[in-house]
Amino acid sequence: MAVPALALLMVPFVTLFFLTPWSDFHLAYGDSHAVVVSLGLSLISVGLIILLGLPVAFWLAKTTSRWRTLVEVLVLIPLLTPPLAMGILLVSVYGPYGSVGETLSAIGMTLNNNAPAFVLAQIYGALPYFILSARGALEAVPRDVEEAAQTLGARPFQVLIRLTLPLASRGIAAGIAIAWVRAIGEFGIVMVFCYFPQGIPVKMFINLQNDGVTSVYSLLWILLIVTLPLPMWLLMRTKKQTVHYS
Repeated sequence: MAVPALALLMVPFVTLFFLTPWSDFHLAYGDSHAVVVSLGLSLISVGLIILLGLPVAFWLAKTTSRWRTLVEVLVLIPLLTPPLAMGILLVSVYGPYGSVGETLSAIGMTLNNNAPAFVLAQIYGALPYFILSARGALEAVPRDVEEAAQTLGARPFQVLIRLTLPLASRGIAAGIAIAWVRAIGEFGIVMVFCYFPQGIPVKMFINLQNDGVTSVYSLLWILLIVTLPLPMWLLMRTKKQTVHYS
């Protein structure tokens, strides 16, 4: 009974393998620059996502505050908002004529069609996914273990660094992998808010519009090669760890 669903999922990738012109595999003009842009700025984005998201995830995992539901809603709203709509919202806020954008322009800064805007778009696209994944990992750490460490004299910061984060590290790593895939593959928000510099998804769309679907196969393979190994490796590592514990 599982065969139809598995076949449905695999058909596009098998088809891509046979349709790719391997004898004439090459990147189009500007594709290499798009790869550099996506890889370089996505690394910055993921680093900022970890710094911004980990405190929120930890607070959601450990708090008993009545504000927890409100914070969860605030995290879910960007995740559930369609990317195109999210891009329009960012332009309305951070664009040259937006409320924040006008203030930035007054001090000589802009957040539109430049590298900082690209990073910001990726953060909006990926941050909620990381927060939810990291929160789940942190929630899975037994509270009695943390309380036992505090009873033995460990300070809260020591418990966090030496106990909580190491025990939740695999789940947090999975959240980082998800954030990486979401950031580097983000199209809708980046397309509206930051058309330049062009990353891989936007360049694929341009190639598709200009030269047809056959012109994007090479860049599509690059995108898959860049995005898939990290989450697949983490998945296999988690499976091996589960078997070891069993």
